Amino acid sequence: MADAPETITLHASCVAAGGRAVLILGRSGAGKSALALELMARGARLVADDRTILTTRHAELVAAAPEAIRGRIEARFVGLLRAETVAEAPVSLAVDLDLVEMDRLPPRREARFLDRSVPLLHRVDRSYFPAAILLHLTHGRSD
Repeated sequence: MADAPETITLHASCVAAGGRAVLILGRSGAGKSALALELMARGARLVADDRTILTTRHAELVAAAPEAIRGRIEARFVGLLRAETVAEAPVSLAVDLDLVEMDRLPPRREARFLDRSVPLLHRVDRSYFPAAILLHLTHGRSD
């Protein structure tokens, strides 16, 4: 009998584009939901806001929302909004909003969850950052 998949719940938001998800990490008030909303405005779909369940499935790390919050996202100073969702998606990127990127061409970094690694980006305070995240999800990094 196969082992049951491992599962953890993180304080993170998650959206998906092109069949791949980005996990958005950071302290409370760091802008996780704001970045998720911006990515959704550019075509991504909500997986989870504020709490994300990660499960291992073979070599993949899969994200989903807890049932109680599925299909809702907080827009600070606006309220809770309904959104189209993706039930689950494989995580292929993580963004840590608590760390600011200082390198023009940053080194490759990784984040590890449930013994699986994914590329890691630090926060970039530029208007193109959401577009760059979407390209990273759909086309990857070239170097």
